[in-house]
Amino acid sequence: MSASELPQSSGPFRAGDRVQLTGPKGKLNTITLEPGKVFHTHRGILEHDAIIGIPDGSVVTNNVGVEHLALRPLLNDFVMSMPRGAAIIYPKDAAQILALADIFPGASVVEAGVGSGALSLWLLRAIGPAGTLRSFERRDEFAEVARANAATFLGRDPENWSVTVGDLQEALPTAVEEQSVDRVVLDMLAPWECLDVVTAALKPGGVLLCYIATVTQLSRVAEAIRASGDYTHPQSSETMVRGWHVEGLAVRPDHRMIGHTGFLITARRLAPGTVLPELKRRPSKSDYSDDDVEAWTPGALGERQSSPKSLRKRVRAAASSAELSKARGLDASSEDDSAIN
Repeated sequence: MSASELPQSSGPFRAGDRVQLTGPKGKLNTITLEPGKVFHTHRGILEHDAIIGIPDGSVVTNNVGVEHLALRPLLNDFVMSMPRGAAIIYPKDAAQILALADIFPGASVVEAGVGSGALSLWLLRAIGPAGTLRSFERRDEFAEVARANAATFLGRDPENWSVTVGDLQEALPTAVEEQSVDRVVLDMLAPWECLDVVTAALKPGGVLLCYIATVTQLSRVAEAIRASGDYTHPQSSETMVRGWHVEGLAVRPDHRMIGHTGFLITARRLAPGTVLPELKRRPSKSDYSDDDVEAWTPGALGERQSSPKSLRKRVRAAASSAELSKARGLDASSEDDSAIN
């Protein structure tokens, strides 16, 4: 298997596998199997050795008779529980990003910023081993957490993924050739500041997608895309997911739902020199004063900052998890070589 491929884990659990345990009250815990280790709960202990060797989707019983369902975590489960340097893009938005940006196998994709690596994992799965993902992140701590999370899930460092620490405006022109990128996904505070370098990198017909948190950002980036004259008319949306409680005749919406997390805005790169026909619409304000620009500063937008101590802890947790997963990958490779010989 290529080092850039996401593993399709199946078969009996092995040492080094990540296992999601669901208790009798629905509480989830994810552990990494190690021979001789035990998992402690408020109601007894469960030996790792009791899980190693049994099939995926089995029920195991701890020392006091409490049952737990054992499953390999899905990517959806992993990204929701992995160590975080920055807030993640929720799976509901990641799924829409893959669809709206039309991420396809073999695509050349640019991503900024990488955050904790949640979207990077979805993108890597979509582009496959033939694709290329170039991620850019301003903060070294976030980039380190993202790399470690990817190594934990994949069991190795993907060869078709690069993470560059730096500003996209400065780094992108030196990282890619003009009109060589199929898709650009921007998850940043002020994506309109990067339109020039993104436009130069995108192929004609390529897709630009921006993930943004507030309506003020949405308005600003939409008007910047229109004003550039280099894109089709931008399309905007948000995704809300409401679960349902379904038990017998008790069928109703859940009391809680995942509401607004962010806006998605997409546009496609026009061929150089193309003039897009104007849509008939009411005129909107496209010029901004210094006071308007100040409204999009991190403080005004309520951007959450992690403390240095918290970041260091998350970096250590991610790095430790990655080393365990890599060690498992090396052991598996040795077993495969022995079987072949």
